[in-house]
Amino acid sequence: MTTYNKNTLALVEFDENDISGLITLSASVEWDYDEFEIATVLSSGKIFGHKDAAGTIVSSAAIIKYDTHIASIGMVIVHQDFRGLGLGKDATQKCLDSAAGDTAIMLIATKEGEPLYEKMGFKTVDYVQKYLADNYRVNHGLSTNNMTIENYHENDLNQILTLDEAAFGDKRSTFLHNRIKQAKQCLVVKDQHAKIIGFGISILGPINLLLGPIVAPDCQTASLILNNLALNHQGKLRIDVPVGNEEFVALLTQSGFKEVSNPPVMIINSVEMPPRNNTLFALAAQIFG
Repeated sequence: MTTYNKNTLALVEFDENDISGLITLSASVEWDYDEFEIATVLSSGKIFGHKDAAGTIVSSAAIIKYDTHIASIGMVIVHQDFRGLGLGKDATQKCLDSAAGDTAIMLIATKEGEPLYEKMGFKTVDYVQKYLADNYRVNHGLSTNNMTIENYHENDLNQILTLDEAAFGDKRSTFLHNRIKQAKQCLVVKDQHAKIIGFGISILGPINLLLGPIVAPDCQTASLILNNLALNHQGKLRIDVPVGNEEFVALLTQSGFKEVSNPPVMIINSVEMPPRNNTLFALAAQIFG
């Protein structure tokens, strides 16, 4: 067995030229990051990690800083041949060091990573529920109730940003602009006065159709957005749901989704989640908080 020396590894910030290597690293732990997802992360935040002497990427950690006081960490990966050297901790610390000292930094932990984050000072403040479906069963019983569902247009962005800020707890201008460009579909829901009251985004990855964020005033509207995003998709789907949305979860189960994990939301530089108004029914993805 080869023994690797940490001193031969360089901790660097990655750029667009490293996308292929990051995809390879992701695949080594059976994660499904593709070039479009990594490009959105790079255009919305920063990715740090280690390269060996040959230039092969062996670790990564990403941070996405939002408009005012919140950042999110994700994509913390260490190749199995290089574990036990503290690379995950060093890359994550580099992310922390890149943010202002008063920024509340959150992450959604894997079971393996949770002890590391606890040692670094992160505290568990919430949980999310990860759901997968092999195929979506359309819900034909949903009513529009004088609402209309339309495809996103550029002049909808400011209203979407306002809705997302109240739902998530911080404004995410750069990220949402980039996410919408990446999206397979972005839908908005308008009330009878043509005011946008909800929105949803779907991202087509190499394995799953990722559904989220979904922001809506109530479960019925959230389910209507979900239904339209998933409609006619043939294949696997994924959605990450904040805990506490039992009615929405029941509808997910009826539509063929099954819960596969319940990871903790952890935070540092704060003792609680940012204020939210209970309109976030699905996360954009775990890396984005």
